[in-house]
Amino acid sequence: MDIEVIGVPMDLGGSRRGVDMGPSAIRYAGLRSTLERLGHRVRDHGNIAVPDRVLRDSENERARYVSEIVRVVQDLAACVQGIEERGGFPLVIGGDHAMSIGTFAGIVRAGRRPGVIWIDAHGDMNTPETTPSGNVHGMPLAVATGLAGEPFPEDLRGTVNGAHAVLLAIRAVDTRERGNIARAGVTTVTMADIDRGGVAAAVERAIAVAGQGDGIHVSLDMDSIDPEEAPGVGTPVRGGLTYREAQLAMEMLASSGKLRSLEIAEVNPILDEENRTAALAVELVASALGQTIL
Repeated sequence: MDIEVIGVPMDLGGSRRGVDMGPSAIRYAGLRSTLERLGHRVRDHGNIAVPDRVLRDSENERARYVSEIVRVVQDLAACVQGIEERGGFPLVIGGDHAMSIGTFAGIVRAGRRPGVIWIDAHGDMNTPETTPSGNVHGMPLAVATGLAGEPFPEDLRGTVNGAHAVLLAIRAVDTRERGNIARAGVTTVTMADIDRGGVAAAVERAIAVAGQGDGIHVSLDMDSIDPEEAPGVGTPVRGGLTYREAQLAMEMLASSGKLRSLEIAEVNPILDEENRTAALAVELVASALGQTIL
């Protein structure tokens, strides 16, 4: 495939600093060379420009840094749209998960409305009205499914059909966020579901739901992996996917033939151990794009 990489060195969406260095860590872990060894053609567009984090007197405490985040994701949307229109495979590396707002917008502007598998410890379905923190990295799926309104511009909202979206591996959901998930019609596959039925059945269910869209977009937050395996994330939650469970999920997505775009979010090198989390991110990308044991 023609894989086109975009870095989004943004940490405006969360409280803990460091995920702005995620794209550099993932590249340093050998992303390009790994994909080229699999036979893909790789074009790296570098990074989207991200403004500095400067609080203002007029700061919106219900959606912090929203003006700056909107500028970043609009630039990302334009880049993703171009990749889609060229027939390339967008691979977005971050950076906090608020970047997904722009990824979705770019895909839709190019004429494709994908199904979504959102692999995350968290729901990311808060709105400015329900958020306990004001952190926008907890809102991108609510924006994409059309639940979140102002201060997010209309052209960034409603890019995802909730009936074709799956939250996979979640285990930390805010109380008021639960109602948002239900209202959006998003399918949930919790870690408890995976414990009971196994990861293979969980991923098969996710592919069946998301496969109803125009191709599948996977948004992988590295905090979906257990922190014993992926310590370099800003919001770790115990009891996540194991190394092999995550690898199997990516292998099954590759085998489905429906994966059309991919993003990796929330790698935080400051909190990592010898770049382990970024290296795992590269391994998971490779599995999603065709790497197998034999």
